[in-house]
Amino acid sequence: MERSDTRELIAAVSTALGRWPTAGMAITVVRDGELVWTHNHGYADVAARAPVDEDTVFRVGSVTKTLTAVAVMQLWERGLVDLDAPAARYLRAFPLVPARPALRPATLRHLLTHTAGVRAVRGPADLLRPALGWGAPVGRAPSPAEYYRGGLRIDVEPGTKWAYTNHGFTALGQIVADVTGVPFAAYLREHVLGPLGMEDSDLVRTDRLLPRLATGYEVRSDGLRAVEDLEVVTAGGGGLYSTARDMARYAVALLGGGANEHGRILRPETLALMFQPHHRPDPRVPGVGLGFYPGDVGGHRTAGHDGIWKGFLADLLLAPDDGVGVVALGNTSAFDPRGAPTPTAEALLRLILGVPEERVRADVPQRPATWGDLCGRYTLGPGPLLDPQPRMVLGSAIDVLVRRGRLITRGRRPIPAVRRGLPLLPDAEDPDLFHVDLTDIGPGVVPVAFGRGPDGRVTAMHTGLLGTSYPRVPDRPRRGSQASSYSSSSSSSYSRSSSSSSSSSSSSV
Repeated sequence: MERSDTRELIAAVSTALGRWPTAGMAITVVRDGELVWTHNHGYADVAARAPVDEDTVFRVGSVTKTLTAVAVMQLWERGLVDLDAPAARYLRAFPLVPARPALRPATLRHLLTHTAGVRAVRGPADLLRPALGWGAPVGRAPSPAEYYRGGLRIDVEPGTKWAYTNHGFTALGQIVADVTGVPFAAYLREHVLGPLGMEDSDLVRTDRLLPRLATGYEVRSDGLRAVEDLEVVTAGGGGLYSTARDMARYAVALLGGGANEHGRILRPETLALMFQPHHRPDPRVPGVGLGFYPGDVGGHRTAGHDGIWKGFLADLLLAPDDGVGVVALGNTSAFDPRGAPTPTAEALLRLILGVPEERVRADVPQRPATWGDLCGRYTLGPGPLLDPQPRMVLGSAIDVLVRRGRLITRGRRPIPAVRRGLPLLPDAEDPDLFHVDLTDIGPGVVPVAFGRGPDGRVTAMHTGLLGTSYPRVPDRPRRGSQASSYSSSSSSSYSRSSSSSSSSSSSSV
């Protein structure tokens, strides 16, 4: 890249790091099939003063899900699996256990889109275990068959609800192993990592990778503190170790129709299928692809995935039509989505594409006549064992109400902006479409679309936060009240919504 371009990229990284501190971060940019820019910041190990370099190994968390999805789609290309067949047809190591006999079977497509009804946490006891039961001491991680000895529970009718889960992707990795007869880590090395030249990547903590593994940190009141080092039990959902250089090779292949200079992993039409939405509760939000999340940056189509693990954050962001991709890997995280890699990746992609930072129009007139339809409580349901990611940002239940003459949404997270309330900024044309600016939290500007039923009543709030929808809790008229509609005053709006449902949980996972 030109020197002037490099200066602008470094300035964009510095701006992001000014808002989101991290001990270390490695960034790569690919374009038109080549690695065109790398940038390393800070330390892989603060105590040893070991700087991040091109060989530093990071934990990429849920970016692993995209590789698990690739492995499943390889089997699909070979005719070994049917995406719409019951997953139980292929899964032999442990059963999928429906909460009710009447639930229809979950399919591979359901698992790939987080709509199989699989819970995020196996049971209440996992809420007290390291990393919600997803982690184990090094060298003591159980096999999936041992981990799910009693079966993996399905709580919700498959296909009806998006609920993010590591367990569903661990089941997909086990399906790959059961169908091929090869352990999933070995399959991934032989059929995905190896063909792409990703020699410094693995699901297993090998002797080759361990000496270069970055230390993970959290920011505490007294500074950086190293986090507990755990193995990922749900390996297919978040266990990959990799370097920014290897992830750049992966990005080149994803942008190149499934191939890079080292080899091919998928056909172009298969990757195109994976980038498309397969679960989309409302056409005004991006929806969910097969292992990837579709999106849009300034009118440019995107696909990608971020990753979170204790002490680590990662982001893979692609603009397929433009042939541009950004990878950002960091080693500081409080096990939530807020951190440097995601805003850094988007800032760099915007700079490369010539797209300015997204700003929500503040000059669109408010429509107070519609507020009575929208105000109320919306909840993830059906309990604290589902949807950990959205709970980290907004909480399990949110209220839409009017405060100081503005329509706002208020969550129940210990994040000041969320608890105070975030303005719902109206769309210029659609009275049921709004945007919420979550830039200070990390996700950026997010669309919020209110869906209505056949009778015209608002039934749900659909967001651009992954695939999250918040169904509306039915209004409960107060004793002595004739109407169930919401007043446009802040006091009456909040009193009605705060008493409307005891089924919503304010706990977070």
